[in-house]
Amino acid sequence: MALQSSAVKFRRILAHFPQELSLAFAYGSGVFQQAGASAVETGNNMLDFVFAVDDSVTWHMMNLLKNRNHYSFLKYFGPKPISNVQNYGAGIYYNTLVPCNGRVKILTQNENVKLQAALTSNLKSAVTAAFLMLPESFSEEDLYMQIAGLSYCGDFRMIIGEDKSKVMNIVKPNMLHFQKLYSNILEDCPQVVYKHQQGKLEIDKSPEGQFAQLMALPRTLQQQITFLMDPPGKNRDVEEILLQVAHDPDCGLVVHQGISGIVRSSSLIQSAKTTLTAGIKKSVTYSMKKMYKMSKGWMRKT
Repeated sequence: MALQSSAVKFRRILAHFPQELSLAFAYGSGVFQQAGASAVETGNNMLDFVFAVDDSVTWHMMNLLKNRNHYSFLKYFGPKPISNVQNYGAGIYYNTLVPCNGRVKILTQNENVKLQAALTSNLKSAVTAAFLMLPESFSEEDLYMQIAGLSYCGDFRMIIGEDKSKVMNIVKPNMLHFQKLYSNILEDCPQVVYKHQQGKLEIDKSPEGQFAQLMALPRTLQQQITFLMDPPGKNRDVEEILLQVAHDPDCGLVVHQGISGIVRSSSLIQSAKTTLTAGIKKSVTYSMKKMYKMSKGWMRKT
């Protein structure tokens, strides 16, 4: 009944927005239980949603007509400039503290084959990157901790504004959710021995195995690793550099640095955009809430 009532609540919120969505999902502490938080705290937390749309200009145009008060001063410039601002950083138009009915589950998804392929590819890429940063033998929890931590690598908000135990708090109460997402990928992966009953995994850490994993990484991450490893003037190709990294005892560290560089850049730009997309008042209020939440995390440890 709890799951059903949550789904109904989420769909009621979605009804307030234009329905031309390729994908919509709710995530975060308002949806999934996190370690150290009571069910009451989870229920009272702000709900976070991500909307994916095919045409952001058209969607913002319709949402301006429907929910003009959700926007900052950018509403006076119209949908095209709003969409242009969205393109910077992580490519997301971020808004916070939007009242709706007084206050990760997939809520709606159309039959977009390209989108579905991108979602599946994203899951596989996360697993591959995590493999490269883990030892030869590890637990399922270790894997999911590594995966959940990918988006926080290099994020300056983990220094100021986020609970340092955030990744652990996400993973521990939600192991079943992670298993549901990743078990098929792990079972089909030829480079890993997945001992499902024991919750243990073993991965091929030979240079050949690591090279295959490096070649399977997203192109953006491969290029970032190339940038880190290629001294000025040498201009070696990506495959040659990845082969060198595959033989490097610090291969996992290089991958971590590559991911951190990508996340650091987008997180800084995305955060700077918040004052434009959410407005100064809401940005400050949201930041204060984050700081309070972080201080509560510190107090729980002491």
